[in-house]
Amino acid sequence: MIAVLLAVVLLVVGSIHWYLWKRLVKDTTSTRRGRRIGTALVVALALLIPVTLVASRALPHSRQAILAWPGFLWLALMFYLLVTLAILEVPRLALRFWTRRGPAAAEPANSEPADSELAGFAMSPPAGTPAGVAATTAEPPPAPPRGFDPGRRLLLGRSMAVAAGALSVAAVGIGTAQALGPPDLKRVPIRLPKLPSSMTGFRIALVSDIHLGPLLGRSHTERIVRMINSVEADLVAVVGDLVDGSVAELGPAAEPLQDLRARHGSFFVTGNHEYFSGYQEWINEINSLGVRVLRNERVDILGLDLAGVNDVNGQDVGDGPDFAKALGGRDTARPVVLLAHQPVQARDAAEHGVDLQLSGHTHGGQMAPFNLLVSLESPVVAGLGDVDGTQVYVTRGAGFWGPPVRFGAPPDISVIELHGA
Repeated sequence: MIAVLLAVVLLVVGSIHWYLWKRLVKDTTSTRRGRRIGTALVVALALLIPVTLVASRALPHSRQAILAWPGFLWLALMFYLLVTLAILEVPRLALRFWTRRGPAAAEPANSEPADSELAGFAMSPPAGTPAGVAATTAEPPPAPPRGFDPGRRLLLGRSMAVAAGALSVAAVGIGTAQALGPPDLKRVPIRLPKLPSSMTGFRIALVSDIHLGPLLGRSHTERIVRMINSVEADLVAVVGDLVDGSVAELGPAAEPLQDLRARHGSFFVTGNHEYFSGYQEWINEINSLGVRVLRNERVDILGLDLAGVNDVNGQDVGDGPDFAKALGGRDTARPVVLLAHQPVQARDAAEHGVDLQLSGHTHGGQMAPFNLLVSLESPVVAGLGDVDGTQVYVTRGAGFWGPPVRFGAPPDISVIELHGA
């Protein structure tokens, strides 16, 4: 299975780099030396991606960033080059169509007779001409197709490459600044008809997808904790994907979570990445930091049911979500807020009468236009939505996965303020 997946990745990466070579090297170079240098560079960059995805894991955690920074930045730049060049194919084809038709329409009417006379002269070499010379004379080199202009084609290719390069570098530059900068602090009022009047204004600081790993460490956690503590929330909810690595590697980076402050405590549910990183060790570690892990269970908060379910990916290891366990037998007159990593879990939540689900996972698409693809799988990509009568709020997350780039989907920490009807 892994071999098949790797083969598919290599095929896709190879196809994309072949297209980039064609547009950025073949169409822009006029010398063999220039084309060889460009080809070597494209091949090296193509190999960098599988090396980053696979070989970097073999390095000690402290050295993984050596490959991760160039590899993931190129992955982001590759994506935006592909998108911009694909968009520019439309004007490129239009220009080529126009240049092919233009010269043909402007060709002098008497050009054909002149060509015929020259051709006739060429086919009748003087007497005594050697056979080899006669054959050469009788077969002139083929004329270029109408509208063909090597200089114009080279100019078009270079203009297209410069435009795509400038736009892609700008997108990656802006996206990197957003990804590495502080998350937006969003204040989101949400109405729950069953909410007790005494809880009006109750604030939940919601954060997800912190993604501690080779590129995000302890300082990232410290900044998030400072921002959350600054709002003096009633409750903190961390809804999964805290880490991309083991407790041994990332325990010190997660340690600042012990400094979270909220009147009614801090809570956590697993995300899919916890199941790639030794989930049981992380559950123990997070609990030891004073953040309670809700594992298909609920707690009472001033007359509100706060429930949490495991991530869908836990099913593969016998630790999946159990909505009946978390929500069964409760008083349905009480409001219930569910913490669940993935928005798709709202379909099950709706069947159990959940009033509000708080989720992450999507990153808001992370790099537009990926948000369009995410919307095909997730009922809510970012912000507040409705799934079968259950309100679903999805934070874009405070970190990133893969490329250190967030373009069109800046990171956020959301402060949910609850109000009654």
